[in-house]
Amino acid sequence: MKLMVQIPCLNEEETLPSTLRDIPRKIDGIDQIEVLIIDDGSTDRTGEVARENGADHILRFSANRGLGHAFAAGMDFCLRAGADIIVNTDGDNQYQGADIEKLVRPILERRAELVIGDRKPEEVEHFSFSKKMLQSIGSRTVSKLANLEVPDVASGFKAYSREAASRINMFTDFDHTVDHVIQAGRRRIPTVSVPIRTNEKLRDSRLFSSVGQFVARSVGIMLRVYSSYGAMRVFSLLGGASILLGVGLGLRFVYFFLFTAHHDLHVQSLILAAILMLAGLQMVLTGIVADLVNSSRSIQEDIAYRLRRVESDLSRNDGDSFGESS
Repeated sequence: MKLMVQIPCLNEEETLPSTLRDIPRKIDGIDQIEVLIIDDGSTDRTGEVARENGADHILRFSANRGLGHAFAAGMDFCLRAGADIIVNTDGDNQYQGADIEKLVRPILERRAELVIGDRKPEEVEHFSFSKKMLQSIGSRTVSKLANLEVPDVASGFKAYSREAASRINMFTDFDHTVDHVIQAGRRRIPTVSVPIRTNEKLRDSRLFSSVGQFVARSVGIMLRVYSSYGAMRVFSLLGGASILLGVGLGLRFVYFFLFTAHHDLHVQSLILAAILMLAGLQMVLTGIVADLVNSSRSIQEDIAYRLRRVESDLSRNDGDSFGESS
C-alpha cells in the first residue's frame, strides 16, 4: 500500500520545512510513504527548501498556473507513480501532519474513498466571525447540493483513494474544494469527514484578496458544477415558471377581451405573455440541449477514468520510477 502526500506550493520557503517535518513517515497499514511538492512557479527557494527537507519528488512549473492546475498535475503525477492513497495538504503548515493517519484510516478500513478533514471552523481562534459564518453557510449549501454531510467543505486537507482520484475531474482553475465535494456526492463516491487539528496562522490566504471575491467565485463554482449535473432540472424549472406566467397574462387578456369594453387597453399584456412563453420554451429547449451535452460529457469522463486506471496500472506493473520534473 503506497501513500503519496502532495503539497501545492507558491513561495513557501519559510513554512515548508515545518510542514514537511510534521508529515509521518510510518503509518500502520501503509508500506510506503512519499512526498510530492508541486512548485507552482515560486520565485523564492521553495524547490531547494523542499529538496533539503526530504521531499521525494518535486514537480516544477516555470510560471504560476493557479491552485487548480497545480492540484490536478499533482494528482496525475501520483496516479502515474502508483499511489494507492493520495493526501493533499497545504504548504503553509495550516494542518497538523500527524492527522494524516486519521485521514487515511477510513480508506484503509474500506469505509470511504474520499476523506475530508474537518477543522471545526467555528472553533478556530484566528477565524473572524464573518469567516466562521460564511464557512458554515457555505458548507451547508454545498452539502445540500451534493447530497452529502460535509461540515467543512473549504478544507484542503483531504485523502483520496486511487479509485476516487481517478473518478474526480477538475473543472476550475481557482479551487478544488467545492468542486470535488459536489462531484463526490453526484457520483456517489463514499465520503466521510474526520476531525483534524490546525496550527497557528502563519500567513494570510493567497487564494483571494477579499471575502467578497472568495464568496463570488465560490458561488460561481457551485452554480457551474451543479448546473452541469442538473441542467435539465434548472432550465425546466425556469422555463416552466416563465411559461406559466405568460399563460396567466394571456388568460387575463382573454378575460378583458371577452367580458369588458376596454379590451384594447390590455394589448401590452398579450405582448408580454407571448414574450414570456417564447422565453420559457427557449429555456426548456436549452435544458434539453444541455442535458444531451452532459450525457456526452459523462461518456468522455468515463473514457478518461478508464484511461487513468489503465495508465496507473501499467505504471505500477512496469515499476516506473518518477523523479524531479520541470
